[in-house]
Amino acid sequence: MTSGADLSATVPTCPEWSLEDLVRHMGGALRWVDTLVRTRAQENVPPEQVPLGGGPEERGDAAALDKWLAETGELVVGALREAGPDTAVWAWAGTMNSGFWARRMVHEITVHRADAVLTAGLPYEVAPDVAADAVDEWLQIVEWAQRNLPRDPAKDLRRPGSSIHLHATDADPALHAEWLIELGEEGVVWRRGHEKATVALRGPLTSLLLAFYRRLPLDSPGLEVLGEREVLEFWLERATFG
Repeated sequence: MTSGADLSATVPTCPEWSLEDLVRHMGGALRWVDTLVRTRAQENVPPEQVPLGGGPEERGDAAALDKWLAETGELVVGALREAGPDTAVWAWAGTMNSGFWARRMVHEITVHRADAVLTAGLPYEVAPDVAADAVDEWLQIVEWAQRNLPRDPAKDLRRPGSSIHLHATDADPALHAEWLIELGEEGVVWRRGHEKATVALRGPLTSLLLAFYRRLPLDSPGLEVLGEREVLEFWLERATFG
């Protein structure tokens, strides 16, 4: 991942991080999940208790960082495969099993790999089924946070009469890569489908996903905002976690 890259480069989508910070964050998250799943944890495990969770001791060593990340990937994949999807494991968003973590880490990697690629100025494409499920999962997390985290910005995602339509313009119709999100008084409600909304965001599925995760500006090439842009910006300002 870091071969030939400037580890000190600032990540434009996470400007508080260098590329090395990003890699250590991603690897640390994977090591944490490996520990949770491997030990069948029934409560959270503090990061300081995760073996090698912080990465190599010396900073700036690309070879050591790559080795640590590769070993980390092997560990977590092995733990998830051994556990299967239904093993009871602590999780933070209501679904208390190892399947939650398998899905969450797929999308965590998908988005943070985009951060790394954008830092390097390289093109990026996400498999359509992964991208579509990442949008689904993000919406499910927003729903959960709104209902369970009273201090989270998602609690304010209420705007009766307003709705958002996401439309992937390049996806196979069989994938049904369109979403309607309603910002009702009782909270967010969403479903897959092609329906009129207060505002629509249209574009290639990868770009749609990255814009919805605030990794691409709404004015990026290929993206189109139709209708009341302010409603979409209202959403993006408050869906800030993950």
